[in-house]
Amino acid sequence: MRIIGLFKPNRNKFILILAILSFSSAILFANEPAKNADSEHADAIVEVQDSSAVVAENAEATHENAKEEKFNPSELILEHIADSHDWHLWGHTSLPLPIILYTPKGLEVFSSSHFHHGEHPYTTANYTYKIEENKIVVLNAANEVDEAVTKTIIDISITKNVCSLLISVALLLFIFLSVANAYKNTVGKAPKGFQSMIEPIILFVRDDVAKPNLGKKYAKFMPFLLTIFFFIWINNMMGLIPFFPGGANVSGNIAFTMVLALVTFIVITVNGGKVYWSHIFAPHVPWWLYPLLVPVEVFGMFTKPIALMIRLFANITAGHILVLSLISLIFIFKSAAIATVAVPFTVFISVIELLVAFLQAYIFTMLAALFIGMAVEEPHAADHH
Repeated sequence: MRIIGLFKPNRNKFILILAILSFSSAILFANEPAKNADSEHADAIVEVQDSSAVVAENAEATHENAKEEKFNPSELILEHIADSHDWHLWGHTSLPLPIILYTPKGLEVFSSSHFHHGEHPYTTANYTYKIEENKIVVLNAANEVDEAVTKTIIDISITKNVCSLLISVALLLFIFLSVANAYKNTVGKAPKGFQSMIEPIILFVRDDVAKPNLGKKYAKFMPFLLTIFFFIWINNMMGLIPFFPGGANVSGNIAFTMVLALVTFIVITVNGGKVYWSHIFAPHVPWWLYPLLVPVEVFGMFTKPIALMIRLFANITAGHILVLSLISLIFIFKSAAIATVAVPFTVFISVIELLVAFLQAYIFTMLAALFIGMAVEEPHAADHH
C-alpha cells in the first residue's frame, strides 16, 4: 500500500520512472564493464596460455641446448692428445700452420686459417677441402666427402706435432753445438755454464748405459744413444708445458715412436755380427729343433723394436690422459669440493710426469744399447756366456 501511494501524483510517477530508469541504467552500465572484464579476463587467460607455451618452448630449447653443450671429457682428452693443423694458443686464438697437399693435379700449399678452426671448407683451383676429425678430406659438388679422391691425396702438412718436432730439433742442435764449442774453447779446463749442466748427463749415458752394454765399442754408438736420449727427453718435457711452444703430444704419437724404433732396428740389423746372425739362424740346439726355434728367433728380431715403440707411446699417452681426466672431474661434477681434491692430485701427477719424462728416455736408450750390444757381441764373449 505504501508503494501504491507513491504513484498518486504525476510528479511522483515521473520521479519513480526516472528512478527506475536510473536504476536500470546503473544496472546496465554496471553489467557493461562486467562483460568487458570477462572478455579482458578471457584475453588475459589466452595471453597467459600463449606465454606459458612460449616459456615451455624456450625451456625445452634451453634443455636441449644444455644437453648438446654438456661437457664431454672424452672429446677434450682426445683433442689434446691428437695432432692438429693449427696450434691452439688461448680462447679462440690459434696459430695457423701450412697445409701442404700432394694431389693428382699438383702440389697445393695454403694456410690452415682458411678452414676457420675446421668449421668451413676451403676451395682452391683444383678441389674443395675440409677438415674432419683432424684429417683433410675432399668434397664433391654436393659438399659430401669424395672418398675416391681423398684416398689419392698425400698430406705432408706441417702439423702441430711436426712443428713441435722441428722446435725440439732446433733445441737439440743448440745443446750439442753449444757444448761442442765449449769443449773446444775450454780444453783442459773445468766446464762452466751450460756445459757444466749438460756434461753430467752425457757422462751418465756413457758410463751407465753405453759402456755396460756395448763394452769397447761404446764410442761408435755414443752419438746415436745421446741423440735418441735427448731427443725423447726434450719432446717429453715439451709435452708437459701447457702453453706454446709446448703442449704437443709428440712422444705420445705412435708414428713418432715407430720411427725411433725403426731406426733402432736398422742400427741393430746393419751392425749385427756373425754371432748375432748365428744365434738366429743356427742356434746351438739339435738340428731337428731348427724348424721350431728359427721362426721364434726371427720373430724376436721384430718384437724388440715393437716393444720399444709401444712402451714409449703407451706410457707418455697414459700420463697425458691421467692429468686431463683429473682436470675433467672438476667440470663433470661442477663442484668446488672436487676441485680441492682434483687440483692437488693433478699437481702430484704432473710432478711424477717430470720423472716419467726422464725415465722413459732412459729406458728407451738403455734397451736400444742392450739390443745393439747383443748384435755386436764378440765371439769370445758369446762363448763365455
